[in-house]
Amino acid sequence: MNKENPIFKPAKSKNGIWNLIKTFIQTGFFWLFFLYLIPLGILELEALFGISRFPAQTAIGWILFLAFSSLGIYSGYTMSSLGKGTPLPIDCPNELVIEGPYKSVRNPMAVAGIGQGVCVGLIYGSFTIILYALSGAILWHVLVRPIEEKDLEDRFGESYSAYKSKVKCWLPKLLNGK
Repeated sequence: MNKENPIFKPAKSKNGIWNLIKTFIQTGFFWLFFLYLIPLGILELEALFGISRFPAQTAIGWILFLAFSSLGIYSGYTMSSLGKGTPLPIDCPNELVIEGPYKSVRNPMAVAGIGQGVCVGLIYGSFTIILYALSGAILWHVLVRPIEEKDLEDRFGESYSAYKSKVKCWLPKLLNGK
């Protein structure tokens, strides 16, 4: 059923421990680059151009950051253990994952990453970082989501179509009234 997709390639290893290790390495790089280095660069640009900051809601930012981080880790663990792959497109799951956080929202890792980015903006008191994070949500929704969903439809057929019709992309089931 799967036509060879140059971006989304099922993981060659179905070893749960190895896939979990790769997932946590990928998560660490994501966090370092998108949640630390880019926001620091944005802060430097704000200082250079004299962009004022709003008073940070530091405690709320950290509490929510930890909650979104937990969601991301749980999602990655679920993807690795049940999906027999990783969240990376070049090493993606071999099985359709619809359990754990995936029962409530179709891409909890994207929700977690965007939420973490918004929290970094709160922690640093930077509207620009919050806009950067929200821009990531728009880019993911417009550019990545359609390609990912096409791949999932090609690989998992009706199983994915039924899942997609029941579970929303961004709003968890508990928030969307179903």
